Amino acid sequence: MTITASPSVPCVTRLALELPWDTRSPAVARRSAAHWLESVAYPRTADAVLVVSELVTNAVRHARGPSRLVLTDDGECLDIAVTDYSEDMPDVHQPTDLDRPGGFGLKIMQRLGDSVRVVPRIGGKTVHVALRVPVPPHDRRRPP
Repeated sequence: MTITASPSVPCVTRLALELPWDTRSPAVARRSAAHWLESVAYPRTADAVLVVSELVTNAVRHARGPSRLVLTDDGECLDIAVTDYSEDMPDVHQPTDLDRPGGFGLKIMQRLGDSVRVVPRIGGKTVHVALRVPVPPHDRRRPP
């Protein structure tokens, strides 16, 4: 596990974790993400850990190879990204088929996340889920 800060944007923190293709990877990802999110005092830790779990579980179930989890927090938004080595793209607009098992992880991510996007790349893809940090009422700026 590595935690790095980007030199170009001082308020960005990042967790990057290489995960083997293993049924234990979702649990490792959940524990690592929860520990890191608590250390940076992220206010939506439970939501973020659930999204991490769903993304890594999908990678283990469908990609059949190692994956990479990257959490990037810029203070306003948490980007949860999982890269895998399958070029099969999930259909983020397909309704869930209630007669077929599975398929609910993507719906969970869409409900919890402010955006879900899939970025294809040669030899795989990266699925990003963005979670915005709620702004407390006392922090909202009043118009001049």
